[in-house]
Amino acid sequence: MNTDAMRVVNGTYGYIHHEGNWLSQYNKATAKVDINKAELKLSGDRWIRHKVLTLKGTGSIEGYKVTDELMQQIGVVINSNNPSYRTELIFALKDPEAWGYERIRLKNVMFDSIDVANWEAGAEIKESWPFTFEGYELVDPLEAD
Repeated sequence: MNTDAMRVVNGTYGYIHHEGNWLSQYNKATAKVDINKAELKLSGDRWIRHKVLTLKGTGSIEGYKVTDELMQQIGVVINSNNPSYRTELIFALKDPEAWGYERIRLKNVMFDSIDVANWEAGAEIKESWPFTFEGYELVDPLEAD
């Protein structure tokens, strides 16, 4: 089957949702799972075999600074008496020409750092929020008809 160019998903239609709210100021999202494997050298076999040991989810959201809302939510961690901030993110792609739309729920998201200040005169302020996550769910997969 040849790929129909019209069906290639366009990132312009990407959305990031946090606690039910669309984070429209963010225009880039990444999430990946690294698979950590051990090499097994078995007797009587020249092939090195592999066994999955652990999984590590990492990602980031990037975009423009509009409010300090996310910094305030994540910032609860600066008080030693507060628990760390854990949340969920929903990444969605809703290109009207694609085969439906995709939604991915990232579980147990914990942000890695807090940009307290990061600006330059004469330039729009951009933010980057790297994070780890512990599991994901493909809520709505992209599937060809």
